[in-house]
Amino acid sequence: MPTDWNRALAIVAHPDDMEYGAAGAVAAWTGQGRDVRYLMVTRGEAGIDTIPPTECAPLREAEQFDSAAIVGVDTVEFLHYRDGVIRAGVPLRRDLASAIRRHRPELVITLNRREYWMPGTWNSADHRAVGESVLDAVADAGNRWIFPELVGNGLEPWQGVRWVALAGSPEATHAVDTTATMETAIASLAAHRTYISALSDAEPEAYARDFLTGMGAMGGERFGTEFATAFELVSV
Repeated sequence: MPTDWNRALAIVAHPDDMEYGAAGAVAAWTGQGRDVRYLMVTRGEAGIDTIPPTECAPLREAEQFDSAAIVGVDTVEFLHYRDGVIRAGVPLRRDLASAIRRHRPELVITLNRREYWMPGTWNSADHRAVGESVLDAVADAGNRWIFPELVGNGLEPWQGVRWVALAGSPEATHAVDTTATMETAIASLAAHRTYISALSDAEPEAYARDFLTGMGAMGGERFGTEFATAFELVSV
C-alpha cells in the first residue's frame, strides 16, 4: 500500500464495517502518526432483529465510537441515511463529496462494491451502493461545477485524493501487514458487543478473534506475512 500520505477518510455504510478486517490496517496507520477519520452513512439501526431501530441506533453509534477509539480514530461522523435501503445516486454523491471536501484526505477507504465477497457469498445492497458512490464522489469532490452549491457553503473543490482503497474486495491488489496490530483489531471488533451478541452465542472477544485471525491469515498467506488486510487499490 502507498505510504506517502498523511490523512485518510474511511466511508462505509454501517457501524462495524471497518472492524470486519480493515481496522487492523487503521491501527497500523494511526500508530505511524497518520490521521484517519470515519464516516458512517447509516447508524446501523436495522442490523439487529431483536432490537427496534429507535433503540438500536444509539447503541450502535456508541459502540462505533468506542471501537474507533481503540484503533486511534478520534473523528467519527454519521450521515443518518436509513439503514438497509441506501441508494446510489446524486443525493448520496453530494453528501459524500461534501465530506471529502471538508476532511481533505489523500486516501479514501471504503468497502467492497462488487456483488460478492467471494464466489457464492453475496454482498449487501448498502455496501454496493456506498462503494460505487464513494468512487463517484471522489471525482465530484474535485470538480467545481458539480454541486456548485458546496462552494457557496465554503467547501472548495478538493483534488487531493490520490487513491481509493476498497476493503474486502475479491479483486484485492495491495495489503497492509496487520501482524503487529491483530490484538488491537480484535479488541476493536469486540467493542461491537450488542451486534455480535445478536449474531453469535460466542463471547465477542472469541468471535472477533476467530473471524479476524482467519481472514488475516488468508491475506497473510497471499502477501507473505502472518496476518494482512487486503485492499483493491484504485488510483485517482
